[in-house]
Amino acid sequence: MPVLDPFGGKPAARHRTREVRIGRVRVGSDAPIVVQSMTNTDTADHIATAIQIAQLARAGSEIVRITVNNEESAAAVPKIREQLLKMNVDVPLVGDFHYNGHRLLTAYPECAEVLDKYRINPGNVGSGQKRDPQFAAIIELACKYDKPVRIGVNWGSLDQSVLARIMDENASRAEPMDAQAVMREALVTSALESAAKAEEFGMAGNRIILSAKVSSVQDLIAVYRMLAARCDYPLHLGLTEAGMGSKGIVASTAALGVLLQEGIGDTIRVSLTPEPGGARTQEVIVAQEILQSMGLRAFTPMVTACPGCGRTTSTFFQELAQSVQGYVRDKMPEWKTQYDGVENLTLAVMGCVVNGPGESKHANIGISLPGTGETPAAPVFEDGEKTVTLRGDNIAQEFIGLIDAYVARKYTRKTV
Repeated sequence: MPVLDPFGGKPAARHRTREVRIGRVRVGSDAPIVVQSMTNTDTADHIATAIQIAQLARAGSEIVRITVNNEESAAAVPKIREQLLKMNVDVPLVGDFHYNGHRLLTAYPECAEVLDKYRINPGNVGSGQKRDPQFAAIIELACKYDKPVRIGVNWGSLDQSVLARIMDENASRAEPMDAQAVMREALVTSALESAAKAEEFGMAGNRIILSAKVSSVQDLIAVYRMLAARCDYPLHLGLTEAGMGSKGIVASTAALGVLLQEGIGDTIRVSLTPEPGGARTQEVIVAQEILQSMGLRAFTPMVTACPGCGRTTSTFFQELAQSVQGYVRDKMPEWKTQYDGVENLTLAVMGCVVNGPGESKHANIGISLPGTGETPAAPVFEDGEKTVTLRGDNIAQEFIGLIDAYVARKYTRKTV
């Protein structure tokens, strides 16, 4: 089990896993941790679904999962891929199957061929005598079309036969586990036994990814520690039904942060409930910020900004920080095609003289705005050196102009 070096202050070495290819994306082994997302459109509406996939991909989702739950949605999958090609969007698509995946993949071979990966839930693939044949049918189709699978266990739909068996085994123990431990063991057992069965049915071990999702932070951490200790399949992390707003963000960050710090996890998704009318892309941004804040990947320049206090009664520094963060995120699609390494740019927008100059010097480019009663001047620092002092009503526009100039001057322009 990987552990954090208490004196190093860095994430532990990644848990050793196999490498799985999902379309053009590498997962596991030494590949970067991958950000995933899922649509919430009606998949049968291929235009709306393609538009949302494009939004998620352009926000930074490297794999997108779609629901395939009926004949209409299965028939729409090739149309979705065709529409994405017209939009110049090339992102791996994962089909999410429950209950009837074996039938849909058999009846709609174009769907089976167009998808880049199948997600199978062992708890919903079938029960009793139907379970193994229906699971085998999906695995055989995945082998036929050379598609990897994610075997995704969820405690809301756990295979009851596995749970009953673990409960019986626990009852006969000299020191039985408590109910939570039994549930965790059942989740892990279901995932591992399903993976072993998939290999028995012909699936190569380097075509399997595992997940075991729960909605409790401590249970998620415990389950994935167990999985990491007992297998070398790549692991997809995510707190299922994380919730809405700050609750979902905090819970997901708390759970994923611990596991990632221990070197566990090869792909992540932040399963946020969007605000009514809110953007689905928020889950992508949060996942990116978790990885970037931990120093595991870099996606877009990050802005350090002070929280404000009695010295900063003006809201100007808050508005400027918001504008700068929004501006660099909007510019990243263009910058990424032009400059190498620009995603590592650091910025600071500070509100007074206490920490403003110091924080600005630590950033690649930073500005220290005047606090209450301070001289109405805003020094700008680039790579630790003061370069200019801004004054007047156009500080925001002038600072953004300086950011553009810094990027053009400091980062190597890519050759076409």
